[in-house]
Amino acid sequence: MRTLNRLKWLHAFEATARHGSFTGAAGELGVTPAAVGQLVRALEDWVGHPLLHRTRSGKERLTLVSEAQDALQDITQGLDKLETGLNKLRGRRSRSIIVITASQVLVMNWLMERLNRFSETHEGIDLRLNVTEKLMDVLHGEADIGIRCGQGTWQGINKTWLMDEEAVLVCSPRLVPPEKIACSEWLATQKLIHDDTPHPGADFPSWKDVFVTVNAPEARENGLHINSTSAVILSALSGRGVAIVRHTLVKQLIATGQLIQLHPDHCWPLKWSYYIVTPQQSAMRNEVKMFHDWLVEDVLSLST
Repeated sequence: MRTLNRLKWLHAFEATARHGSFTGAAGELGVTPAAVGQLVRALEDWVGHPLLHRTRSGKERLTLVSEAQDALQDITQGLDKLETGLNKLRGRRSRSIIVITASQVLVMNWLMERLNRFSETHEGIDLRLNVTEKLMDVLHGEADIGIRCGQGTWQGINKTWLMDEEAVLVCSPRLVPPEKIACSEWLATQKLIHDDTPHPGADFPSWKDVFVTVNAPEARENGLHINSTSAVILSALSGRGVAIVRHTLVKQLIATGQLIQLHPDHCWPLKWSYYIVTPQQSAMRNEVKMFHDWLVEDVLSLST
């Protein structure tokens, strides 16, 4: 006889094990850390022994006891199977639905245009966007497909390479006289916009790197520091200064003249690429595969 009344305990335990904290699990489950802790403790009371080592290093960190390691794998697979079953029960008989996830900056500056074009030729498929910086929703089946930029080292998912990425220099056309677009001396006098968003493993160029490459005088320390790539692009558009950005995110803005690419003979290849990612545990539905293949072909056709 199945004891599915204890499902909430298992859900809380599995999320806590992945995040290593009640706080992280609470953010995923949409409840308070205290509520997660109570659910996990209820499971521990039922099995009769602790399932997590509790240590303190500034904030409480949690690790699995050895007896729980094997059980966690079965629990995770079981929750994934339940999610798959629920999606089948929900059905998609009236219209096909594809849940797509991507970061905000990619949606705004690259993906939305493609979603519109796909919808124009696939009227029987509804697209739903889950805008997030996390990969978790793809890994656990809450989205059908995702588009991500990184080194491609994510675990537990299938991935299809789309294109490589590079960094370029941009600013508003209101800011730069036409004859100064490739002028290193002019660049050295401008306000610099610093993108403080983490780019782990990307080899994203610093302003010092850029100044050395274009043979400009030594970079000044002053400038505008922003921890959001979207805000960096908006600041460049508004004429606040010169920015180093990922080319894919501003390519359309450059093509329409809203931004100017400075020193167009120079770019800085990154160790990040764009990938389509899908859950590993199940094959893509027909409509998801259709979107996957369409997007690959679309990107390929524009690069040739």
